[in-house]
Amino acid sequence: MSAAPSPQTARKRRIGVDADHEHYKWWALSCTSLGMLLATINSGTLVIALPDLEQALGVDLLTLVWVILAFMIASTVLVLTFGRLSDLFGRKRAFVLGFAVFTVASLGAGFASGGTDLILWRIVQGVGGALLFANASALVTDAFPREQLGVAMGTNVMVAGIGLVLGPVLGGALVEISWHWVFWFNVPFGIAGTLWAWTILQELVRPEVDRRFDWWGTLTFVVGLTGLTYGISRGGIVAWNDANTIVALVLAVVLLPAFVLIELRVPSPMLDMSLFRDRGFASATGAAFLNGLSRFALTFVFVLYFQGALGDDPILAGVKLAPLALGMLIASPLAGAYADRHGARMLAALGMVVVAVSLIGMTTLGTGTAYWIPAFWLLLNGLGSGMFNSPNTAAMMGSVPVHRRGIAGGTRMMLQNTGSVLSIAFVLGIITAAVPTKVLLSIFSGVSDGLGDDALKPFIHNMHTALWVLAGTAVLGAGVSLLRPKTTNAPA
Repeated sequence: MSAAPSPQTARKRRIGVDADHEHYKWWALSCTSLGMLLATINSGTLVIALPDLEQALGVDLLTLVWVILAFMIASTVLVLTFGRLSDLFGRKRAFVLGFAVFTVASLGAGFASGGTDLILWRIVQGVGGALLFANASALVTDAFPREQLGVAMGTNVMVAGIGLVLGPVLGGALVEISWHWVFWFNVPFGIAGTLWAWTILQELVRPEVDRRFDWWGTLTFVVGLTGLTYGISRGGIVAWNDANTIVALVLAVVLLPAFVLIELRVPSPMLDMSLFRDRGFASATGAAFLNGLSRFALTFVFVLYFQGALGDDPILAGVKLAPLALGMLIASPLAGAYADRHGARMLAALGMVVVAVSLIGMTTLGTGTAYWIPAFWLLLNGLGSGMFNSPNTAAMMGSVPVHRRGIAGGTRMMLQNTGSVLSIAFVLGIITAAVPTKVLLSIFSGVSDGLGDDALKPFIHNMHTALWVLAGTAVLGAGVSLLRPKTTNAPA
């Protein structure tokens, strides 16, 4: 009879739990991938359900848009702060807390009785999202060796692609039951993610010894960026000469430069400006901003196109959006593996060029276009996005010191999310211009079956204009990607 294994042997057999185990990195990746899956599925289900939310809650167009923007703005303005706090107090704690907050907020959002309640719960969801976003890439970068970082980031983006495929289709099915389930379906996933992350993740990096916190920098950044995103989104939908729009933009103009000056002078800044001295990091974060600006509003545009202009039901519209996510699903892991061997510079730039070409192709779409044409351009857009995202993220996170990865991950998500917020704000401002109110309401509520081609012509024209603007930002993103060095030095 064999002897019982020693405690040390038993510990080593706990694959994926001990931080020093060779397979821990893959178990850590499973936690961050689950968080990515939850976030992307939630985004897809909500966008596809917007027409049903408009009818069920009786909200106006601005409120409907803020159901989306509330989450994005909250997660954008807080992700940098939470990145700094996670460097101080531990990334595992922050990530687990993010799952828990997101889960509770999803439960509350399903019980919302009106637009205001729903927006408030979406803000709380954004708090949880910021905790997840700020730490996911840092946890992966801590766990993986640099030569495998592209594959790891590509896997995360691939999982996001799966979420983007499932989200719209699942959203279409859920709203057939009730719009409440668009939020309630998050709860079991959130509970599982909270428990899984708490069990699996380990703190691989010792928290910073310097516990001083940059309160003035945090305050000016949160208020300034909130003013910018609120002002631009409100100006595009309501009016640029509106008093609230002007006040918000003035706050942004005053406080955001003040934030930069503060960060250059305080001993323990929330945003380490020295990170941007690395040309690879600076170009990667700039490209991430332009990538968010050029592609985030695309799903929103095509929901309006399929459900609003063409009159498709939610399930069919979700299925029609699948090629976009399928392209990301195919390209992301391949791009990550390629970047690990050959570098990210040319691949990321080429990805943005492919995105630009697809957006230009979409300007040919009309109400009578055969489906295979938008399906092709959506697939091409997804392929380009997958080619860009994982190499760009891996290159950026691999260029920073270990103890600054939390704030680096927060910086990346902050800039990318800011681009995404501005993307929706500007695109909505373009699409709604000179379109009769009755036509707009019909399109946004998904009940445009009675509208003829002549009534929809202003909307289609504006959609084409918006797509040209997005294509221009994608070309600019390709140029910024090429500014990075041909070879990246190891981080300090």
